[in-house]
Amino acid sequence: MSDSNTTHFNNPSTFILLGIPGLEAAHVWISIPFCTMYIIALLGNFIIMFIVKTEPSLHEPMYYFLCMLAVTDLVLCTSILPKTLSIFWFNSREIDFNACITQLYFVHCFLVMESGIFMAMAFDRYVAICHPLRHSTILTYTLVAKIGLAVVLRGGVFILPYAFLARQWPYCRTNIIPHTHCEHMAVVKLACADTLISNYYGLFVLFCVKGLDVVFIVVSYIQILRAIFRLPTRDARLKTFGTCGSHLSAIFVFFISSTFSSITHRYGQNVPLYFHIIIANVYLLVPPVLNPIIYGVRTRQIRDRLFRLLIVQRT
Repeated sequence: MSDSNTTHFNNPSTFILLGIPGLEAAHVWISIPFCTMYIIALLGNFIIMFIVKTEPSLHEPMYYFLCMLAVTDLVLCTSILPKTLSIFWFNSREIDFNACITQLYFVHCFLVMESGIFMAMAFDRYVAICHPLRHSTILTYTLVAKIGLAVVLRGGVFILPYAFLARQWPYCRTNIIPHTHCEHMAVVKLACADTLISNYYGLFVLFCVKGLDVVFIVVSYIQILRAIFRLPTRDARLKTFGTCGSHLSAIFVFFISSTFSSITHRYGQNVPLYFHIIIANVYLLVPPVLNPIIYGVRTRQIRDRLFRLLIVQRT
């Protein structure tokens, strides 16, 4: 490693991403599941968007939110995977300072957007099940567009301080980031200044932004479950709950993985570094991979449309 990576300097022009320290010899092997998941995420989410676009019966709020989720997932995994694979395959570790800050912003911005989309989908399920006769009058196309815009603006505004603060800190120790991408806390830890404000703001976003989304989702599903249990027959209850199964599965995958990664990164000092990095990558990759699979398997309309497309291709 050159001396320029460890001597004193201010605001380096580039950072050095190490990949997964301790597992350098296995980088090529690790790249295989990462690349496979990326391809599945790309194909799955593009298929979901194509099916919703071409099937008029799916032009409903729930499926518009699903398309928003697919776009968010595509941006999330594309923000990190190309650079990660270039490290694994070509040992291309340098990343421009501005590109690093941009990557940091996009990753966390779209994570907050994804959380907001799940909250919007929970609201859609609440209206559809608790107020079915008013669903079309409450969730109009205009309201869906406004919710989508609010989700985008919220993510952009709340994550802007991440990038602003990270750009302002002086980096006079090292420009080496022991990670596969420019994760917020991994970058902030390199600063030679008191970065408590970045730490506290990160926790604020975790608990007060994503946390409020979780509270709203929980409250929505409490009301949904109450409505389901008031249905007269067991079959009706199972059928109605089945319409929420895919959404609940996707929510659990996203929030459990992201919360676990955030907590272990801040407080898991005894956890090996390579484990932190693998978990940080998994929670960005697994939801984009599983979301289209979950919705494709559990949503009858999408499943039927996909089967019809496959049959047409074969004939």
